[in-house]
Amino acid sequence: MVDEALRRFPAPPPSGTGCVECDETGGWWFHLRRCVQCGHIGCCDDSLEQHARRHFEATGHRYIRSFEPGEDWFWDYRDEKPVAGIPLPPPAHHPLSQTVPGPAGRVPADWRSQLAYRR
Repeated sequence: MVDEALRRFPAPPPSGTGCVECDETGGWWFHLRRCVQCGHIGCCDDSLEQHARRHFEATGHRYIRSFEPGEDWFWDYRDEKPVAGIPLPPPAHHPLSQTVPGPAGRVPADWRSQLAYRR
């Protein structure tokens, strides 16, 4: 069953094809998440900067959807649990040509150790 709070949102399109903040600073991400309420694209909790979670903390926008190809799950940051989602305007994921991690050209050669060290 879809959380009734999800039905109240206008379901805007995504803010772009990559993490907004990482793109602004020249950073990179592991996976991407899309805010259901405003469309903000941020990097996941396994990324160095965790911009999707920071967006939730700054705005209170609690619902996200994966922005990865082949994934259609939703998450509620407030309750820290998966939730049933609603249809969102396309695109449903970043471009298939975009690397994971991404974007190409900004991912350091030692990205695996950087992510492992952060944990």
